[in-house]
Amino acid sequence: MAARVEDIDPESVEVVVTPMRRRHLRGVLRIENQVYPRPWTLGLFMSELGFRNSRVYVVAKVGNAVAGYGGLMLVEPDAHVTTIAVDPAWHRRTIGSRLLLVLARQAVDLGAHNLTLEVRMSNTGAQALYQRFGFAPAGVRKGYYAETNEDALVMWANDVHLPGYAARLAEIESALPSPTQFEGGL
Repeated sequence: MAARVEDIDPESVEVVVTPMRRRHLRGVLRIENQVYPRPWTLGLFMSELGFRNSRVYVVAKVGNAVAGYGGLMLVEPDAHVTTIAVDPAWHRRTIGSRLLLVLARQAVDLGAHNLTLEVRMSNTGAQALYQRFGFAPAGVRKGYYAETNEDALVMWANDVHLPGYAARLAEIESALPSPTQFEGGL
């Protein structure tokens, strides 16, 4: 019998972050369908993966299972976090932090000076995570989430290319209960 996620010691979990590939999409879509009222389709993910010069998509795996994923789009000098999601069974287990660390560092490596994203007004947990990463509210997009007519809070993290932001990321990483493993050239 497999251990339940809630019974696993966070300090013993090996999280591997790797570039998203077609073979990961079954797990990605499983999570997508659990967490979003209007999930992205296989075709949309395949299209995004085709933009290799301006997109970064990663998955976080625990064992062979996809526990979360995230992506960003680079439009210099900005990078936009297009999606980030964690399997509900893995919420509050640092998967989102690990994904955002990788995305932020990849954005900087690709020349971004600023990061932006939208988040549901009701998703205060995600907003708190983003604030730890230096994102601050910058505006509201009324009715942005058409399926629920919910507003989106627009958040920005500025000057991510400067040493102070790298220090913030190092501090966040040092607080993780276990190191993140990387595969596939990350």
